[in-house]
Amino acid sequence: MCLAAIAFEADPRWRLVIAANRDEFHARPAAPLARWSDGSGIIAGRDETAGGTWLGLTETGRLALVTNFRVPGFPLPDRPSRGRLVTDVLAGRDPVGAGLAAMNPCNLLVVEGAAASFVTNYPELATRQLEPGLHGLSNGALAPPWRKTEQTMAALRGWLDGAAESSPEGLFAALADPRPTAESWEEGGPEPRLSSPFIRDPSYGTRCSTVVLVDRSGAGTIIERRFTAHGQPAGEVAIAFRW
Repeated sequence: MCLAAIAFEADPRWRLVIAANRDEFHARPAAPLARWSDGSGIIAGRDETAGGTWLGLTETGRLALVTNFRVPGFPLPDRPSRGRLVTDVLAGRDPVGAGLAAMNPCNLLVVEGAAASFVTNYPELATRQLEPGLHGLSNGALAPPWRKTEQTMAALRGWLDGAAESSPEGLFAALADPRPTAESWEEGGPEPRLSSPFIRDPSYGTRCSTVVLVDRSGAGTIIERRFTAHGQPAGEVAIAFRW
């Protein structure tokens, strides 16, 4: 997962809204969004190489998503998969106790009931409680956000201000924006080919876009749209849940 705009307790209609893109090598196999059949209660896609996931939730009111933290010299190949953090959180385990310090640099969003937090292990272990409002997460420090993250957060704000119904199309449109932002690696942002919300590249790019909507009654929907290596639609899954 490489980009997420989050509205946490930021709107009278919605407890939580997330619009997120997962960027990954196209050669790395992944299973689509589904209710896992292993008895865990997890609703998520699945990394078929390491068995974890990038974004998932349960009907017990937990949600987690992870993004890599881009640091020169990383990732190191002998470290555990960061996708395991999400499944550990969804199982109720503390992410710091789940070996976060031993993993390659990453950021983690954790939502549990009425509380939410950001956790990172770079440059050191740190946890920050999430205040009500709009937040963004990508492959760098929590603040300042990358410009493509700010752009997607602004689109989320516009959707909240203007949406008369719960259609997610405006959020998916923001996630599908292929235009690079005027930001450079030297400024702390991504290199140009990775600076757009939607990355179209035959080797590494946006694999799926996900929208999570949870209203004030606790009724929720998670929608995943998948894409080919050429950025073409490859399928959609929507799953209703309740918190």
